[in-house]
Parts: sequence; structure tokens; C-alpha cells
Amino acid sequence: MQIERHSFLVTGGASGLGEAVVRAIVGQGGNVVIADLNAAAGEALAKEMGDNVRFVRCDVTSGDEVQAAIDVAEKEFGGLQGSINCAGIVVVQKLLDRENNPADLDTFSRGVNINLVGSFNVARLVAASIAKRITNASQKNVDNGIIINTASIAAFDGQVGQGSYGSSKAGVVGLTLPLARELSRHGIRVMTIAPGVFATPMMDSIPEEARGQLEASVPYPKRMGDPKEFAKLVTHIIDNAYLNGEVIRLDGAIRMV
Repeated sequence: MQIERHSFLVTGGASGLGEAVVRAIVGQGGNVVIADLNAAAGEALAKEMGDNVRFVRCDVTSGDEVQAAIDVAEKEFGGLQGSINCAGIVVVQKLLDRENNPADLDTFSRGVNINLVGSFNVARLVAASIAKRITNASQKNVDNGIIINTASIAAFDGQVGQGSYGSSKAGVVGLTLPLARELSRHGIRVMTIAPGVFATPMMDSIPEEARGQLEASVPYPKRMGDPKEFAKLVTHIIDNAYLNGEVIRLDGAIRMV
């Protein structure tokens, strides 16, 4: 699928990995609806990028708010050809604290709800929008749409305290193949990227010493990933029609222990 003149919903698109994706898609002539809770950053980015971008304040766990973002894409750009779901949170929480008290269930559930349920919510509504619009779904080998979700290497290499985060991202991995198989009849592909340690605003809160240790643990290149590298993989997935139903680790060969 080409990016030029096609339109994409990017959740979490106001900063970090999502912002890099927005810039990459617009740079190749595509249109983007940014769906993010950070209205100030989202509106500023949309203004900077120009007529090819719209911003909608959106909670990915809300069906109504995600649908509102899709409605903007349909009104402004004639509909969506895909979505890149970068919205998510990190929950650090041990099962038992120092006094052996159990973890707070609401905290665990919040991570799963945003990272996993939110991904499913966006996928179901974007897929419905594409499927209802297309008229050539019965044709073979027609690339009608693409849904790209963001997992994490924590889905495979979860560390202590990542029960909520790791399991929610493992759930995103688990969505990939079932959704790809189901949506194949509509010519809609489903892919997942599992990034490693990337230099995003989320990492800015980590002490410099800890950042250095993370960088040193990456075999090669021995640094954090650049969000532009994530975006480059996204644009390749969109372009390469034979990529479907797969999870790609983008991590410099790091394996967390």
C-alpha cells in the first residue's frame, strides 16, 4: 500500500514514537489524524504539519472517542486506509510489596485496559470503517488496509514489576495473528512492532545512570533506539504487502534479564 494520498489514524501521535510516525507519513504525502490525550502537544503538531494533519483528543479505551477520530478522517480525508496504535502507558508494580501486601488490582487493570483493550478498541473500529467503505473486498490480492499495533520486548522479556505492562503487551502480540486471519477477507493486514529501549519522552524521566546502563545493555548499536527508526519500520510495513500477521522486534538484539 502506498502512503501518498492515503490516510491513517495515529494514536499516541502527539509525542514519542507516535509523533515520529506522523512526521514520516506526512513526509511521504499521506494524511494523518492524531488521536491523543495531550491536546496542547497534539494541536501544536497538527498546526506545524499543515493541511495533511488533524488532531482529535481521544482516550483509546472509549469507543465514542475513537469513533469520533475516525469520523474526522472520513469527513476531512474521505476515510482511513489504516491505523498505527502507539498509545500506551507503563505500569511498574510488584505482585507483593516489601511487607508482602498484594498489588493494587485497579493499577494492574488500568495498564491492561489502556495497552491491550485500547489496542483492540482502535482495531475493531478502524477495521469496521475500512470494511464498510471498500467495494473490492472480493478481489484477490488487494491491499485495502493496514493495522499496526505497538507491543514491547516486555511481552517476551518481562522484568520484575512488569506484570501489568508485560502481560498487556503480550496480549497485543496475541491479537496479531487472529486479527490478521479474520481480516484477510477484507484485504486488511495486521502487524505488530515490539520496540526495545527507545529515546522517547517516557525515558526522559529515568536517571542518567540508569539510561546509561540501558544503553550499555544493547548489543548493537549500543544506544537507545531513535523514534525515526520505529517510524521507518512503520512506513516499510505499510508499503510491503506481504508483511502480515507477524510481530517484529526492533531492539538492537537486546534481551532483558
